[in-house]
Amino acid sequence: MQRFRKFIDAKLNLAHVKDALRLNGYGITCTYLPDPVEDFDEFEFRTDFDGKNNIVITLALEMGEIKRLVISEADEHDPEVIRSLAADRLESLLAMNGDNLERFFAFITQ
Repeated sequence: MQRFRKFIDAKLNLAHVKDALRLNGYGITCTYLPDPVEDFDEFEFRTDFDGKNNIVITLALEMGEIKRLVISEADEHDPEVIRSLAADRLESLLAMNGDNLERFFAFITQ
């Protein structure tokens, strides 16, 4: 997760977050977009891994800047239940999709 540290304190570009077509190009969907955005808020994105749309990316923002980035996994039977990724799953995800995730974060923060 060190590779994403550079996005902490970066300003989120709402126009890019709302660009569903571009996000789909990264294989990512915004599933929670607060409107209006409050001083302290969270955004949620989903992407697939192992052929399932089960990876949840949560960004916590303060005054429009990313303060926390969490990558977790939705339960297969109840997608509202979200759990931390096991270390080996996270390692696998980053090995397969890390570069794409990095490009996604760069896009939403430019």
